[in-house]
Amino acid sequence: MPSTSIDHPRSLIPNSPLLRTSLWFVLIACGCLVLADLSVTSIDPWPEMRRLLVGLVTPRIGDIVELKDALVLTVAFAILGTVVANAAGFLLALLFHYRVTRIVCASVRSVHEIFWALIFMQLFGLTALTGVLAIAIPFTGICAKVYAEILEESDTSALSAVPAGSNMVSTFFYARLPDAWVHFKTYSLYRLECALRSSAVLGFVGLPTLGFYLETAFKEGHYSELSALLIVFFIVIATVRIWVRRSLIPIYVLIALWVMPESSGMSWENAWRFFIHDIVPLPLRSGDLVSVSTWLTFADWGWTLLIREVLPGIYNTLILTMISLVASGVLALLFFPLISPVFIGRFGRTIGHVFLVVVRSTPEFVLAFVLLQLWGPSMLPAVVALALHNGGVIGHLIGRYTEHLRLRPDHAKGVNLYTYEVLPSVYPQFLAFLFYRWEVILRETAILGILGVHTLGFYVDSAFADIRFDRAIVLIVITAMLNITIDSISRRIRTRLRLRVALDAR
Repeated sequence: MPSTSIDHPRSLIPNSPLLRTSLWFVLIACGCLVLADLSVTSIDPWPEMRRLLVGLVTPRIGDIVELKDALVLTVAFAILGTVVANAAGFLLALLFHYRVTRIVCASVRSVHEIFWALIFMQLFGLTALTGVLAIAIPFTGICAKVYAEILEESDTSALSAVPAGSNMVSTFFYARLPDAWVHFKTYSLYRLECALRSSAVLGFVGLPTLGFYLETAFKEGHYSELSALLIVFFIVIATVRIWVRRSLIPIYVLIALWVMPESSGMSWENAWRFFIHDIVPLPLRSGDLVSVSTWLTFADWGWTLLIREVLPGIYNTLILTMISLVASGVLALLFFPLISPVFIGRFGRTIGHVFLVVVRSTPEFVLAFVLLQLWGPSMLPAVVALALHNGGVIGHLIGRYTEHLRLRPDHAKGVNLYTYEVLPSVYPQFLAFLFYRWEVILRETAILGILGVHTLGFYVDSAFADIRFDRAIVLIVITAMLNITIDSISRRIRTRLRLRVALDAR
C-alpha cells in the first residue's frame, strides 16, 4: 500500500458525504437504542462476575487429554474447511462475472456456519463431515467474493506485455495471477483465523471442539479451566502466522484427515426423507395438493409463521445489528491508536496488539454466552460481544493502515494530532471497513438468537429443537435474504461514497 499523505486533511469537512452518512447511521442506532431491551435481568450478577474475574487471572488446566483432543479437532476442522473453501472459492472467483455464480455465492455465505451445522446434523449427525462442511460452504462463498474483487482491483499493466494470440489460461497465470497472489495468501491466512473461531463455536452445537468444553466449564463454574482454554485458543490464533507455512500445509491436511473422528455410515434414506418430506411445509406434506383447503391451510401456516416468528425475528435482528454496527465503529476509533506508530512507541504497541488479539480472537458467540449467563437474556450482552469483537477487528486494520501515513514535520500533538490530522485521513478507510463488516455483523446477530436473544436465530434454533424442519428452513432462507439485502445496501453505499477496502487489509 502506498504511503498516504495527510498534509491537507479534508475528509471530514462539515456537510461532507462521509460525515452526513455517519450521522445518519448514528441517529438510526440511537433510535434503535430506545426500542432495544438492554436491561440486566440477573438479580445480583456481581458475585459471579468476581468469581469469573478471579478464575480468568488464575488459569488451571483440567484434563490435559480432553484439552489436547479438543484443540487438535478445532484446528483440524479449521484447516480442512479452509483448504476446501480456498480451492472452491478460487475456482468460483474465475466465474464470478456470471450472475448465477454471484447469486450462489451470496446465498451460501449468507447462512452462518452454525445454521449450516444444524442442517448437516440432520443428515450426517455429529460427525466430522458436518463440521468440515459447516465451515467450508459459507467460507467458499466468502472467498469467491473476495478473490474476485482482488482480481478486479489488481494491477493489469502486465497484460500489455502478453504476446498476441496467447491463450486465456497462460495469460491468467503469467500476467494476472502473480500480482494478486500475495493478496490471496494474506487473505487465506486471515480466513484460517476466522475458521479457527468458527470451529471453536461449533462446539456449542455438540461437535467436540473447544467450544464444547468452554460451555461445559462455564456452566459448571470452573472458571480457571475456562481461562486456560481461552488462553490456549488465543495463543493458537496469535501464532498462526508462525506455524502456518506453505510447505507444511499438505502435512497439516494429512494430519487433520487422520485425527478426524470416525463417522458412522450415512443413512441415505434419512437424507432423502429430509429433502422430500421433513423440510416441506406441514400443510403441503400432509394434504392433497389439488385441494383448495390444503392451500388455504398452507396460507394460514405461512401467515402465522410470518406474524409470530419472521417479523419479530427480523425486527430484533435489525435493531441489534444497527446498534452493534455503530458501537463497533466507536470502539474501532478508540482502539486503533493502541497499535499505531503515530501515537505509541514499540512497547506500548506490543501491549495494544496483545489486547486487540484477545478482543478480536474471542468469538462473539463465546463472549455473548458468558455475558448472558452473568447479565441475563437481553440484547446488552449481544451488543457488547459484537461491538468488542468487530471493534477489535476494524481497530486492528485501521492501526495497520496508519503505518503508511506520512506526517508533516510540524504536525500537531496529542488529541489534536488524532482529531485534526490522523482521523480525517483514515476515516474513509474506516467507513469502508465498517460497511464491509455490516453483513458479517448481521450474520453474527442472527445466530446469537441461539443463546436466547429473540433474533431470527432464536426461532431457527427453536424450530430445530421442536423437530419442525420446515419452519427452520424457511427462517434460514429469510435470514439469508436479509443478509443479501444488507450486503447490497452496503455495497451501494461504498460505491456512492467511493470507499474501497485496501487489498492488503481485506
